[in-house]
Amino acid sequence: MGNVYDGAFRTIVNDCRQMLIPVIDEIFGEDYTGNEKIEFHPNEHFIDQQDAADHERITDTNFIIYGKKKKKKYHLECESSLPDGRMTIRLFEYDAQIALDEGEVIHETLIVTFPNTAVLYLRNYKKTPDKMRYVIKTPGGSVEYDVPVMKVQEYSLEDIFLKNLLLLIPFYIFLHEKDFKVYNSNKQRLAELKAEYQDILTRLDKLEQEGMIGGLKNVPL
Repeated sequence: MGNVYDGAFRTIVNDCRQMLIPVIDEIFGEDYTGNEKIEFHPNEHFIDQQDAADHERITDTNFIIYGKKKKKKYHLECESSLPDGRMTIRLFEYDAQIALDEGEVIHETLIVTFPNTAVLYLRNYKKTPDKMRYVIKTPGGSVEYDVPVMKVQEYSLEDIFLKNLLLLIPFYIFLHEKDFKVYNSNKQRLAELKAEYQDILTRLDKLEQEGMIGGLKNVPL
């Protein structure tokens, strides 16, 4: 099932790429205008494994944002499963391969740039971390830094529209996931859910009329 959410996330970020910018602002504390150029890079990477064939891994998205005074590379993963400790390893494998794929050798000096990485968690569990962390020990010294985590279920509808985090709307339904059985048996609660999504459509329609987002299709509830 996680592949379904990954595919949906990739489709959204590719078709609505400018909606990524407010999310990046929120996660990394950036101050982009929203009109910056976004350049996506290939998602497929072959991870080198000792005593085994190279294994293909597909990142959810990695891209560069070109600002007026800065150019930054980002790697964003969408995750819906229970944290198990392996996610941090997979992230580092992705990051290292992204850095190697675009590295360069100048006068026998290898130069690699690691991306700014974050994880978007669709579900909250007790074990869901507030952040992850890399500690890389090398003969030349240690490097360590945090990998921020964004938890969709911590954002209310008001937060999403106030901060322009419209990219999160398709995943807002996860906030109601625990009540699905109730909605199937309680007409009043189901009506309240429909009313909430009608409010979402009304707000999006207003943003369309103001020219803030593209056209919306008529979606019956």
